[in-house]
Amino acid sequence: MENIKKAAELIKNSKKVFALTGAGISTESGIPDFRSSSGYYKKFDPIRALSVDTMIGDPKRFYSEGYLILKDLNDRKPNNGHIVLAKLEEEGYLSGIITQNIDNLHFEAGSKNVYEVHGETRGVHCIKCGAKYDFNYLKNKIEDGEIPPKCEECGGVVRSNVVMFGDMMPDDYTKATYELQDTDLLIVIGSSLTVSPVNFLPRYVEDLIIINNTPTPEDRRAKFVFRENSGEVLMNIYNEVMNG
Repeated sequence: MENIKKAAELIKNSKKVFALTGAGISTESGIPDFRSSSGYYKKFDPIRALSVDTMIGDPKRFYSEGYLILKDLNDRKPNNGHIVLAKLEEEGYLSGIITQNIDNLHFEAGSKNVYEVHGETRGVHCIKCGAKYDFNYLKNKIEDGEIPPKCEECGGVVRSNVVMFGDMMPDDYTKATYELQDTDLLIVIGSSLTVSPVNFLPRYVEDLIIINNTPTPEDRRAKFVFRENSGEVLMNIYNEVMNG
């Protein structure tokens, strides 16, 4: 518990704190880590299942593989880790979150300032005219057998807002890099920091707290490293921040 107390003090004494979250924070919500032995990628080749080329060139394969992953994420609920981060933001100890996750759980938990650098599964859009719809529009089209789903405005193909293999990084990534320019503490949660370009983000920040079950390339320079489930660690840190 000594490191929990010290981590809480570091958070309280830092002028600007951000969190960077990866798949590991959502495993307690029943979402398997894409790169674990039990993850989705054990069933599908990720570069094919969630690629722009497959979505456009082989839509039947995309909607029988990649789409199933996106659909599954819409039924999940935030866990203690997501809720604690929302509370830390509400109390003024956290300036925002940068997330690699597309599961919407930070928003579900009540976080306000969230940069989704790999997109999200709440909405979809037409790649021709840009018309926007919620995810149920896509879901209903697929269930009615319309593959690929079409836009009711112009007839163009409708796709999810997830950043897939072959896509450019979204504006949220650029905005996140600017946010980190004057951030003095970054809390990395549930990320192996092996996926580019997100793995470069910690280099913008001097002080790091890392909460991850496996080693990361940034462990050696982190102030504190916790090899435990993120929900429990974050709850302990939150309690210490508020009551310590």
